[in-house]
Amino acid sequence: MSIFEVSPRCLELQKKLIDFVNNDCLPAEEIYESQVGTGANRWTSVPPIMEDLKAKAKSLGLWNLFLPKSYPEGPGLTNLEYATLCEITGRCPRVAPEALNCSAPDTGNMEVFAKYGTAEQKAKWLVPLMKGEIRSAFAMTEIAVSSSDATNIETSIEMVDLKFRRPPLQRVLGLGQADPNNEHNYRQQLILIVPADTPGVEIVRPMMVFG
Repeated sequence: MSIFEVSPRCLELQKKLIDFVNNDCLPAEEIYESQVGTGANRWTSVPPIMEDLKAKAKSLGLWNLFLPKSYPEGPGLTNLEYATLCEITGRCPRVAPEALNCSAPDTGNMEVFAKYGTAEQKAKWLVPLMKGEIRSAFAMTEIAVSSSDATNIETSIEMVDLKFRRPPLQRVLGLGQADPNNEHNYRQQLILIVPADTPGVEIVRPMMVFG
């Protein structure tokens, strides 16, 4: 098999996914838009149509396809094989990725838990994320730092009385500087798991994207 070929299993998933996107996700776009709400309400509503799509995706085996084969929790696909599936879901970007539990930021957060999480952390966070029972966020962007390079982050994390403390820029996974004097700037950062209901966490406002 050359590097541009995929396994028979991936070909089967492609066929299922094409059918799912064409016959379920694309026709559901208008319904989804009507249910998701407008303005700030889009962050507090859970469109019923999305839950229906998730249930069907699970029944078809089109669920959590993103984790590469090196992860025991994943479906055993290579990155190349998953890329061919992303091309299909990309035809319906507002609906299809989330319907398959393959949308950001959950995918990246699940990868972090799968690779670095303890057994306890996986049980508490990874399992419900992979089941689609909860959603997550990644807190990194700062007002005064216009960069996607994490080594430029200025939010500080410090340990006080054997507990970490940081400003309220957090939801589930938060990134900040824990060792700002380390000579290697890529070793200055630390990621904290912060439940959204942690005392001190304040959700100031929902962020808008292109209105």
